[in-house]
Parts: sequence; structure tokens; C-alpha cells
Amino acid sequence: MDINTIAKMAGVSRATVSRYFNNGYVSEEKRRTIAKVVEQTGYVPSQQAQTLRTGKTNLVGVILPKVNSYAVGRMLAGISLSFADTPYQMLLADTNNNKDAEVSYLQLFANRNQVDGLIFIATVFDQAHLDAIAALKCPLVVLGQDLEGHTSVYNDDYRSMYWLVRKVLKHGEHPAYIGVLEEDESAGKGRHRGFLDACRDAGVEVPPQAQTVSAFTLDSGYLCAEEIFDAYPECDTLVCASDNIAYGAMTCAKEYGKRVPEDVQITGVGDGDLSRVVTPTLTTIHHHYKTAGREAARILLQAMQGAPEVSREIRMGYDIQIRNSTRS
Repeated sequence: MDINTIAKMAGVSRATVSRYFNNGYVSEEKRRTIAKVVEQTGYVPSQQAQTLRTGKTNLVGVILPKVNSYAVGRMLAGISLSFADTPYQMLLADTNNNKDAEVSYLQLFANRNQVDGLIFIATVFDQAHLDAIAALKCPLVVLGQDLEGHTSVYNDDYRSMYWLVRKVLKHGEHPAYIGVLEEDESAGKGRHRGFLDACRDAGVEVPPQAQTVSAFTLDSGYLCAEEIFDAYPECDTLVCASDNIAYGAMTCAKEYGKRVPEDVQITGVGDGDLSRVVTPTLTTIHHHYKTAGREAARILLQAMQGAPEVSREIRMGYDIQIRNSTRS
């Protein structure tokens, strides 16, 4: 069974069947006839042959740092929704936060005819990343970071953290911070800088022992909170770079006999589902991850359909959710 057989059975030319499978113009009557033959025979055109003929794969690559992350999951939901009614299918590359794996996937997708477009949910950029990106032959949208010279859709990590901290410092005098690695320009450096600038503008000095670095896990948040409570017992406000870190910190605070929020305020970032059901409910920053994913996919679709490639920077909005883990 091949395209010639389909054409013969449908009583149309081979070129008409080719246009049918490649979304070209075919009259409604002939389209129905071909569709009926395809349904009867179960014929599926060769993807490899279509790629050679059209130069398109109808595949979109998505490189992501960790598939079980709440933020990444929401971004993927947005991306998937945007591609649902299109001919494109997604190829997911989960790097498990491994920089070398990110570069390897970028190099893989740089090969001709691997994918028609690429979304890179990024955390860090080193020279190997930049070299691999420069070699790409398909449109690219960077999601989650702002990469100069490339279309980027990213969260306002600095300002959201700055204004969260300014709010909670109205009821706190001795803040501490649990961040993440500052190689991550947004979640690491951006959030930490927002915290420090807010403290400075509020006239508060934060000692080195009141600042530490965590992994994006509950266990690590617990251990880092323990480290801060031991080194800086006067801490009355603990700002965390993610909700998971904050959950661990809340557990540690309770085991230290500290009441939340009476003795120590605790905040997170992410506004995951648990933030509304933990006790006390968590004050946090709501980033529009799903909308960001949809926006990245929308821009990529335009580029793959021939729109002029003009790099854009799209900074998403945010909401600060004040709940019961901070004093009002």
C-alpha cells in the first residue's frame, strides 16, 4: 500500500493525494473520497518520505530540566494545549537538571530535519549551550529565562520577590533567605537579588549566616531551615525560593517549636496546589506558568509557519498570594 494505490482507489491523481496529506488545497469532495479510502485501508504515509519531500517533520522538540517539577508541568500543559489542534507532535527531552544532557539534546536537535522548532525550558547558559544554540537550523523559543538575542518568555522573578519581601517585612525585622544555585539566572540570582534589594530598601541588613542555598526539594528546605535557625535564632521571617523549600522549612520550624506565623513568617514561590491546603496555608508568588507555555508555543507556531524571525522578550506578570503563613 502506497500513495499511488490510494490515488487509484480514490480515482484522483497522485499529486492530489500528496496535497491531502500535506494540508494543501484539495476540493471538499475529493478530500472526503480520499479520507474514506484512507480509513478503509488504514494507510499511514511514511514520515520519512514526507520529511524528504517537504523538509518538515511536524515534530517540535521540548527540552526540559525536570518533568516532575510543578512549574515545568504547568508549562508543558500550556505548550500541549497550543499544539493540540495542529499537525505538530512534541518530543520531550528530560535532562534531569544535567547541563551536559541539555547541550547534547541541543546538538541532537541542531541536526537537519530533526524537528521543525524547539522550546528550551532553560535554567543555565554556559558557552557550550550558546554554541549549540547558535548551530540550530530551526526556530527556537527560550522559556523560563531571558536569553539576549533570542525570543524568550520568562517570569518576573526579581520584581515579584522584591514586592513579596517588602510586604512581609512590614511585620518582620530579622529576615533570612533560602535560595537556589545562582547559576540559574532567574530562580537563583533574580530571586535572591530581589530579596536583598527589598531588605536594603526597608533598611534591614541580612547577615551571611541568614542566607543559604537549597535544592528544589522539601528535604533540602528542611535542612537549610535547620541550618538558619541554629545560626540565626532571631530569624522571624524566612523567605524561600520555592514552595517545596518552604514546605520543608515549615516542617522544621514546627519541630523547633516555632509557631508559623506568630514566631516566624515563611513564604514560597510557585503557588502550587499544596500551598492552599498545608497548615497554615502558604504565602507565595503565583507565576503564570501555563500561560507562559502557551505563549512560547504560539510564538514558535508563528515562526514555523513562516513569520519573520524577530527576537522578542516577553516578561510575564505575577500575583502575590498573601495567606496564613505570614502576619497581616
